[in-house]
Amino acid sequence: MMKAGREAFVSGVVLAVASALAQPAAAQEPIKLGELNSYKAFASFLEPYRKGWELALEEVNAAGGALGRRIEIVSRDDNGNPGDAVRVADELVTREKVAFIMGTFPSNVGLAVADFARQKKVFFLASEPLTDKIVWDNGNRYTFRLQASTYMQTAMLVPDAAKLKKKRWAIVYPNYEYGQSATRAFKELLKKAQPDVEFVVEQATPLGKIDAGPVAQALADARPDAIFSALFAGDLARFVREGNIRGLFKGREVFNLLGGWPEYLDPMKDEAPEGWYVTGYPWYGIDTPEHRKFLAAYQRRWNDYPRAGSVVGYATVMTAAAAIRKAGSLDSEKLVEAMKNLHVDTPFGDVVFRALDHQSTLGTYVGRTGVKDGKGVMSSWRYADGAKFLPPDAEVRRLRPPE
Repeated sequence: MMKAGREAFVSGVVLAVASALAQPAAAQEPIKLGELNSYKAFASFLEPYRKGWELALEEVNAAGGALGRRIEIVSRDDNGNPGDAVRVADELVTREKVAFIMGTFPSNVGLAVADFARQKKVFFLASEPLTDKIVWDNGNRYTFRLQASTYMQTAMLVPDAAKLKKKRWAIVYPNYEYGQSATRAFKELLKKAQPDVEFVVEQATPLGKIDAGPVAQALADARPDAIFSALFAGDLARFVREGNIRGLFKGREVFNLLGGWPEYLDPMKDEAPEGWYVTGYPWYGIDTPEHRKFLAAYQRRWNDYPRAGSVVGYATVMTAAAAIRKAGSLDSEKLVEAMKNLHVDTPFGDVVFRALDHQSTLGTYVGRTGVKDGKGVMSSWRYADGAKFLPPDAEVRRLRPPE
């Protein structure tokens, strides 16, 4: 090659490399993240959830993405089935080559994907499954959970339950991991706070298939002083309707774990229960800087109000971006280390992912239900910081297997 030709060749290579290095984040290969959820099976929660994470994704990319690259989310439906979820997770990792996976809603699905993450040594950000096992009994190095657990949310309700000094309790719950976990936590915590309490009847119902009339009648026949329910979505609405027909709730205090979530409260309209103790999301009354900013952005983007799922979806993507930035890498081991004690800004304020058990300190709102202008609302509510409703560290260490 002649000297002039060699110089031209070298100059061309230098320019090409310099051009590649100078490309903006939008022009570089995006970071692919895998997201799986039960969109068809649990649409009332997960449609707002998707809107939440799409809003967060737009905000993250508008601010430059992470590691100088845009983030792209490859989303799949897991059909609310643990076997399908593991297959989908494997496809995301092996075929789509995502950096890590996030999502899931039902507790049994979350546990299955967490075990997949353990086996494949891939980081998994469990956004919503509420089971305590995912961070305690079945906890593993690669799984972190965002949403407040069944134990945490139940612990937020127990102080009010104990103050009432009701002795005879009835319990109704969906018969799968979440409902079983919530019932176990409620009985344990209330018994500790009120040793003379009695649980006189339990009704475990098929998820999404409650025969609400007989269930309500069985509770009424036991003549309890109070009721604890872990029902949600359509099961909850049918239980409320049949309970009202039978006078089940008259003169009795009722505690319902997710009864204040707008996705479950709003569809009941003026049939919504009044005076129930619940955890929930009174989006219309939260006046903090973080929430005002989120609410305005959400309404501007979707011309709709947020639900609890919207907050979880938004915080999931914000957590993913924060973990990548802190790790400075997409390596699973580095992401896991970055997640420990990671601080994330959410619509509910700053939360921390605890190194101890990989549980975030995201809280929720506790209050009582009511009806206003023909619609279910929460009243007398307060924010319950998740960090204050976890068991002692020594107990967590006993429950969680070593990494």
